[in-house]
Amino acid sequence: MWDSILSFAETTTARVGEQLLKDFGTVQAAEKLDGSLVTQSDRWADREIQEAIISAFPTHGVLSEEGEHVFPNTQWCWIIDPLDGTTNFARGIPIWGISMGLLYHGNPVFGYVHLPPINQSFHGFWLKDSGLSGNSGAFLNHQPIHSSADALTSNHFFNVCSRSVAIAPQIPAKIRMLGMASYNFLTVAAGSVLGGVEATPKIWDIAGSWVILKAAGSVWIPLESEPIFPLEVGKNYGRKSYPTLVISREELKSVFLPLVEIVGKKKP
Repeated sequence: MWDSILSFAETTTARVGEQLLKDFGTVQAAEKLDGSLVTQSDRWADREIQEAIISAFPTHGVLSEEGEHVFPNTQWCWIIDPLDGTTNFARGIPIWGISMGLLYHGNPVFGYVHLPPINQSFHGFWLKDSGLSGNSGAFLNHQPIHSSADALTSNHFFNVCSRSVAIAPQIPAKIRMLGMASYNFLTVAAGSVLGGVEATPKIWDIAGSWVILKAAGSVWIPLESEPIFPLEVGKNYGRKSYPTLVISREELKSVFLPLVEIVGKKKP
């Protein structure tokens, strides 16, 4: 089963990514009600991925950034971000990708994030406590990855987003702002970065990368008290944000959490 799910994610994101590369830097972006940008490429990719899921897995539900936001009453549900990093995409900056997460009874068990411009594909399985059989693990281009065990120095990296950049002077590391929420997290999973914060990620930014982070040994710290998963049947996730800190290992929590807690208290 897992081989077929991975193959589907690889094939679908590669096909959609080829077309997005042709559109890259050439399309006009419009502003949505929440202030984020959307292009015709986002909407096209969303339709293509949803149709592929319905064809391959007709009993699975789908929740997506550009489509349905209400979590369905299905055993399995895909959560997709057809173009994470739309602003980068529209401005010609090559950090953007396609994110897919597969949930079982509301909990993520598989994640896949493909970045066509830099030829990087992350995937992971996190099956602990799911009742499903199989091995957990995180991979970049099919090579195993794990978060860094390095001690913090001023030459290590920490990622911020545009809404958390005010905390940058307090961070005891070099700051990076990548413009793609899931990649912000995934660089921690890959061991390139020791931590990162996102002030307003939505569930489609989180579902795929959460699995990979967990499987890579990283620590996911919600900056609000309520848990993210399992998702609730019938709940609309369109406007809900999940301020999040990710770190490479538990020992760094005491360093970074006091500095970023204010992010979770701010209203988007």
